[in-house]
Amino acid sequence: MNTVLFMMIITTLISTILTMLGYWLPINIPNAEKLSPYECGFDPLGSARLPFSIRFFLIAILFLLFDLEIALLLPTLWAAQTFPMNMFMWSTIILMLLTLGLVYEWYQGGLEWAE
Repeated sequence: MNTVLFMMIITTLISTILTMLGYWLPINIPNAEKLSPYECGFDPLGSARLPFSIRFFLIAILFLLFDLEIALLLPTLWAAQTFPMNMFMWSTIILMLLTLGLVYEWYQGGLEWAE
């Protein structure tokens, strides 16, 4: 039997068994204490299931976008061995597009916390 096929069968079998055990073994008896939010020993002040502001997610996505952009674009100039000016041009274009998008969001008021 092929080694890769054998490993796939074993992996699928183990995953299926563990999934079934995880579904059938736990005893779940909910009560008021288990369903209440944990507040570090204090009595809960409000509902723990209040939705986050969409502005928080916008700031988080912008941070991730620019963080990934820096992590991916900075090494490109050193990695380009044949045409470094070509890579520099494309990196500059991408940075300009991202900066223009950020300025547009800023002027539209998308980065304001208060409405």
